Amino acid sequence: MSVNRLVVVLNDQLDRDSPLLADLDASRDLVWMVEAPAETRRPGAHQQRLVLLLSAMRHLRDELQAGGMRVHYRALDDAPADAPAQPVASYLAADIAELAPNTVVLMEAGDWAVEQSLLETVREAGCELEWHEDTHFLATRGAFQRWAEGRKSLTMEYFYRGMRKRDHILVADGKPVGGAWNFDQDNRAAFGAAGPGALPAHPTFPPDRITERVIEAIVDGHGDHPGDARQFNQPVTPAQARLALDDFIAYRLPSFGTFQDAIWLGDPLLYHARLSAALNLHLLDPRDCINAAVTAWERGDAPLNAVEGFVRQILGWREFIRGVYWLRMPEYAQMNALGHDAALPDFYWDGQTDMACMADAMAGLLRHGYAHHIQRLMVLGLFAQLYGAHPYAFHEWHMAMYLDAADWVSLPNALGMSQFGDGGVVGTKPYCASGAYIDRMSNACSSCRYNPRQATGEHACPFTTLYWDFLDRHEAQLSGNRRLQFQFKNLQRKSDADRAAIREQAAALRSRMTPTHA
Repeated sequence: MSVNRLVVVLNDQLDRDSPLLADLDASRDLVWMVEAPAETRRPGAHQQRLVLLLSAMRHLRDELQAGGMRVHYRALDDAPADAPAQPVASYLAADIAELAPNTVVLMEAGDWAVEQSLLETVREAGCELEWHEDTHFLATRGAFQRWAEGRKSLTMEYFYRGMRKRDHILVADGKPVGGAWNFDQDNRAAFGAAGPGALPAHPTFPPDRITERVIEAIVDGHGDHPGDARQFNQPVTPAQARLALDDFIAYRLPSFGTFQDAIWLGDPLLYHARLSAALNLHLLDPRDCINAAVTAWERGDAPLNAVEGFVRQILGWREFIRGVYWLRMPEYAQMNALGHDAALPDFYWDGQTDMACMADAMAGLLRHGYAHHIQRLMVLGLFAQLYGAHPYAFHEWHMAMYLDAADWVSLPNALGMSQFGDGGVVGTKPYCASGAYIDRMSNACSSCRYNPRQATGEHACPFTTLYWDFLDRHEAQLSGNRRLQFQFKNLQRKSDADRAAIREQAAALRSRMTPTHA
């Protein structure tokens, strides 16, 4: 087989309009794709995550082949079940040696280590390299680096405002429409006692034959992993992803902003878009998401607070997080500002806990491979931080359990914002709170055996106990943080006896929750 250009397409580079797939010569070029066992054998990888990655890749493979393009595709089925779980670069090195291409075509990856290993593989093989920026994103790596240069701190809000102005999004005469850059104050409502009421149904995507075969393979080979592959119901093509976007804009965007921070037991999806997995696989263009939301506002179909909140998540936070990742890697992955070193309790894998909020968040995660941002940050993430979990271990768990996880987005969100492992690069303070926050934003506490107002005793809420213990343990390090002054003043009002009792109860909690698999 004569190969001029070997075009490497990774599992999160599935955009049909990607620079990788532009100007292909079917007679001389060869698209190269691999279902790397290193991903499928990630400890505890959610079954539906594996289905999504493999099905989405195979759909692109079949589309390319149907269009006459040659594809060199390494499927999991091609290797023996006991074959070593090698990284992507190992397979590429072997195939370069066999196929002897003149040029290897690569695009910016979503994982620093993967990108470095691929570049090194091409250098060692002596091939010419054709390199592309990832045009899926709205801010290039270089543009973010220039924005960050000389700043004492990186503040998402200022980056976001600059992006709004640059692209003229919800801006008129250089000023934000509605008179404010964000409407966070309007987006923090909880549901009343009656709950959210009737919710719009989320779209369904019944598996086709390609997906069915993947589901069968995952059930057979990875049936002991968390989740259930047979419940998979996610877009695996750009057309399906666009249907999911249109459905969100029509049926959930109008109420999304107001209730985006709310939690309600048994309803893990609520008004959320659940588009992040499709976005992060590049099945959906962020520009289409932004344009659709802004158009809905212009037509009077959605309020400004909802539209601005949705736009901020994509144009602001998503782009900012990617910028931080590439600006600070590889050192970022090693950061552990609070010195936490505990392994995650078993209920992070099986959901077996008597804490109502945790059990509900885990039930949704196991069912869907998804939890919305408040469940991630202020339930699952909050408990891990208060408990003292190692921030990189939390990131690894996040990478295994969530359908939308990718290294570039998970590491700054999980290690950084959620666990404060970066010491303030992403967020200026730890997101620490007691059970009172969860009681305010959900109905979980009313059905829980624990009392969110109690830190000690039989019915003390573990969140509340560990919250005060967290402040006690980190008082010397964090009491100077101006955004934590109120919390530390409250801590200092507690007597020595009360603080000792909290420390004792916290130690007993950790002893009881020590994971059996550690």
